[in-house]
Amino acid sequence: MKLLVLLNTRAGTASQDLADQVRKEFVAMQAQAEVCETTGEELERLARGAAARDFDAVVAAGGDGTVSTIAAALAGTATPLGILPLGTWNHFARDLGLPLDLTAAVRTIALGRPLEVDVARVNGRVFVNNASIGLYAHVVRRREVRRERLRSNKWLATFFAVLRVFRRFPSMRVRLEVQGGTALRTSPFVFVGNNQYEMHLLAIGRRPRLDAGQLTLYVANRSGRLGILRLALRGLLGRLEQARDFDYLHVQEVRVESGKSRLLMAIDGELVRMAPPLHFEIWPQALTVLTPNT
Repeated sequence: MKLLVLLNTRAGTASQDLADQVRKEFVAMQAQAEVCETTGEELERLARGAAARDFDAVVAAGGDGTVSTIAAALAGTATPLGILPLGTWNHFARDLGLPLDLTAAVRTIALGRPLEVDVARVNGRVFVNNASIGLYAHVVRRREVRRERLRSNKWLATFFAVLRVFRRFPSMRVRLEVQGGTALRTSPFVFVGNNQYEMHLLAIGRRPRLDAGQLTLYVANRSGRLGILRLALRGLLGRLEQARDFDYLHVQEVRVESGKSRLLMAIDGELVRMAPPLHFEIWPQALTVLTPNT
């Protein structure tokens, strides 16, 4: 088995000797792995060039941002994606049921089965988890600014970012065009997931499947600072309920209009500014992922 391993040296749990460790793990599984240490700027270019070099799979060694970038290059091709989850959250790997331990993850890539899963797109950009505008995007921006200036860890930086955004960002107005209808909404955020996220009790943020061929659109029912505070408290207590706290809809595509010339978005945890309208669409079974043989 011939593999190209793209190791993001800026991933949450990456270390100086990680590349050598990854090579040894693949050798133990009798797999030929070319390990390339790189950063986010080069990931997509290297992944797109892998098909021409006749690799059996491309392995994303990093967090959700790394996985998303490489998945965008492989979507719509026959080249499978392997994942070594080295990030802080690893949402895509968890939802696929992939092991987070390095040795087990290498074994999954070497011996696992290919599974075709969906990806989503917004204005042509691929994402594997979710994309949102509003509250969460601004929290991510504040978090990264704090981490850059003060070298805070991600959890602490997130906490202070939430406090900062809460003081300044109550809600926004958008127009949603979906299934032939139009709705004007005032909400702290609009969240579009690749397939359905569970948002109730203690199962917040997990997806039971990634091949249902649908987006799920979530719009919070609460607005204003008091409403956002109540929403946040219910989330911390694991008491979010879709019927009470969110309007949600399963769709194949949705269009989001805004009065602003550019919108700050969080796409798989990465910040992007896009000019509206935002056109979201599902791309069914576009990506092949190596998953455990169960």
